[in-house]
Formats: sequence, structure tokens, C-alpha cells
Amino acid sequence: MCLQSLVEALYAIVWGAGPVAALVGVGIYFSFKLKFLQIWRLKLAMKCIGDPREESPAGGVAVSNFASLCTALAATLGTGNIVGVALAVSAGGPGAIFWIWCTSFFSMATKYSEGFLAVKYRHINDQGEISGGPMYYLEMGMKNRILARSFALLGAAVALVGIGTMTQSSSIAAAAYALGMPIPLTAVLSTAAVAAIIVGGIYRIASFSEKIVPFMSVIYLGAAILVLILKADCIPHTFYLIFSGAFLPEGIMGGGLGITVMTAIQVGTSRGIFSHESGIGSSAIAAAVAGTNSPVKQGLVSMTGAFFSIVVCTMTGLVLVITNGDTSIFNISPAEMDGAALTANAFGYGIGSLELGKYVVIFGIILFAFTTCVGWSYYGEKCVQYLWGRRAILPYKMVFLFFVFLGPFLKMGLIFMVADIVIGLMAIPNIVGLIWLRREIVEETALFFAKNKARHRP
Repeated sequence: MCLQSLVEALYAIVWGAGPVAALVGVGIYFSFKLKFLQIWRLKLAMKCIGDPREESPAGGVAVSNFASLCTALAATLGTGNIVGVALAVSAGGPGAIFWIWCTSFFSMATKYSEGFLAVKYRHINDQGEISGGPMYYLEMGMKNRILARSFALLGAAVALVGIGTMTQSSSIAAAAYALGMPIPLTAVLSTAAVAAIIVGGIYRIASFSEKIVPFMSVIYLGAAILVLILKADCIPHTFYLIFSGAFLPEGIMGGGLGITVMTAIQVGTSRGIFSHESGIGSSAIAAAVAGTNSPVKQGLVSMTGAFFSIVVCTMTGLVLVITNGDTSIFNISPAEMDGAALTANAFGYGIGSLELGKYVVIFGIILFAFTTCVGWSYYGEKCVQYLWGRRAILPYKMVFLFFVFLGPFLKMGLIFMVADIVIGLMAIPNIVGLIWLRREIVEETALFFAKNKARHRP
């Protein structure tokens, strides 16, 4: 069996129906047990983001809730929200968007649970540095160091040779090349830019993230909103295509394209998980350094990360479906699929200028990929520190920057698939930990809101 076939076989196992169902199932479980707090507590969660009061734990120095969230979003909001959604819609039809919504809705409860445990089981060293994430709540809460080290090893691998480095710098180089920039120059500039940020540790990364994440989100979402305004008369039919396509794709698209209900579900569900990384456990590493001593409040803030990811995916999906008559996204073969080109064409036709649409998407890809690279550098750093201590951080950063530089010169198809496999494996110890510690999450959350209600009772 050749390497390509072996990787494809492993991918089918790791991201098959069973593992994906487990990830979604955990979200469904916590949604019911937490009484759908992603609905009833979303307003409170938004208030917690901007809470100016910082409650750094004794002996530790934290960052603001907003900076912590932006750091997590920097790693989460990536090319998957642009390119991945386009590929999902082209492969699964407009109904895939509906299943992205369903997956993301339940995953908000998973994200809450990860943020909750991140603060409850975070660790503070002698220098006042705060560390947290699945490796800490697996060791301190579940008392299972084998699973904790397994997660840390996989997390470091994803950061170094997966989603954190080569896949992102390759995307940046491809986008910059479309603007006429030579690949070697892009490799040098992107590596230097990443180095300038990550050498400052979490505080510089957080400071960068809280400035660039809102900026890039406003630019990208603003362009999407403009398309929806210009195509406002098509919006009702767009939602009809999404909802009907989720259950009757053959009816609205014909049977010739091979898009079935199962295809729409599988593609939409997997893309939803990739877009916000709920269940993977990575964002809990950033959540641990937030300036709050309340696991519940940080859980709520973390939950909004999945919500914002839903918004970006939704806007991308709506633009793709609403402009389908011009871009013919559902009439291309899988071999011809190019998610970036599909999205760029959709924005171009929607705005009325293909050139402008191209620049919007290229700008989005460069910024989203760059922030993902920066965010994952921190995740990998904390995983390496957990495994081998502070002495391993500098060598890790040097290797990280080397792979950032290398990415633009490699063909990334196989590497993208390998990265997805390792990400899927990361979820296994994290999901085990969430299930093991489920009673703590549910009971302490209920107690928090019961006390809060009593405190404000007249």
C-alpha cells in the first residue's frame, strides 16, 4: 500500500461516522445536562467577554477575558472558515450548511465544558506563568498522566507539522503568489513576522490577537454583509435551498451530482467540527490564562468562540449559495474543486467585481492563516512545556519557525490530510476527560447559577 493510500485509509477511520458521532454526541449530552445554556446564557457570555475586572489567580499573571478569547479565535478562525466551507458546499450541496449549524450549536456546550475545566485545573509555576488545557485536567482531574501526555504529544505534533505551521504558511504563500509576490520572499517575510510575535510569549500573542482578530473579522464579515445587501431579494430562496438541501438534496439539485442526505450530513458535520475545534481541546489552553477565577464565567467566554466561528462559516456559506447561479459551484467535479477560487468568485459576483472579490478572499486567507499560525504556536509551546519543561520552549520555537519557512515550498495535499488525522487523534483523550469529569461540570455549573439567582433575588 502506498503512502497516499495509507493516509487516506487512516483519515477515513479517524474522521469516520463513529468518531464524528462521538464528538457531536458529547455536545448533545452537555447541551441537555447544562439545560441548553448556549441559548439561555449567551447574553451573559457576551457580557463576560468585556468584563473589565480581572481576577488573576494568586501568584499568577493572567490576560483579559477578551484577549484570551481572541487568542483562541486566532487559532480557530482559519482558512477552514473560507476554503473549508466552500469545499463543504460544493461536495455536500447547500444542505451542508444546515448540518454545520447543527454541529456547531451542540458543540458550544462542549466548548463551555473545555473552558470550565481549563480554569478549574490550571497550573501556576514559580515564575507566575499560568498553564492549562486538557493535559492538566486529564492529570489533575482525571488522575491519568498517560492520557495527559498523549494529548500533549499530539498537540505538539499538530502545532509543529500540522495545522500550526506548514499548512498555514503554504496557504499564505499561495494567496500572496496570486498577488504577484514570489514564494521565497513570502516564506522569509511570513517567518519573520511570526517570529516577531511568538518570541514575546502569551502576552505579546494575546496583545496581537485582540487587535488583529476583530479587524480581520470585521473586514471579511463586512464584505459578506455587502453581498447579502446587494442580493437581498435572493435571501429567502437561499434559506430554502439550505433547509431543503439538508433533507432532499436530490430534489433541488438532481440525482446526477451524487449528493445525498448522508453526504450533506457527513460533509457538514465534519466541516463544522473543523471550523471551531470543539472537542479537540486546543482552545482550552488559551482559556486557562484568562483573568477570571470562575470556571463557569470562563466556560461561557469560551462558548462564544464556537458562536463566532458559526457566524463566519454562515456568512461564507450564504455568499456561496446566494451567488451559485453565477459561480456554478454545484456543477464541478471534485478534481476541479478549489475552495479559495470558489469563495473568491462568489464574493466577486456578489459584489459585482471579480477583482475585488479576489482581493477580499486573498486578504482574508492571509490574515486568517497567519493568526492560526500564531495561535497554534502558543498551543504547541504549552504542550512542549508540559512534557519537558521550560528548557524545551526555545528549541521548540526554532523548529516551529523552520517549518513555517518550509511550508510554502511543499505540496500540501498529503500534509493537510496528515494534520487532520493528528487533530482527530487529539480529540480522543480530551473527550475521555470531558466524559470522566462530566459530573463536576454539570453540578458546579448548576450550583453557580443557583447561587447567582439567589444573590439577585429581591
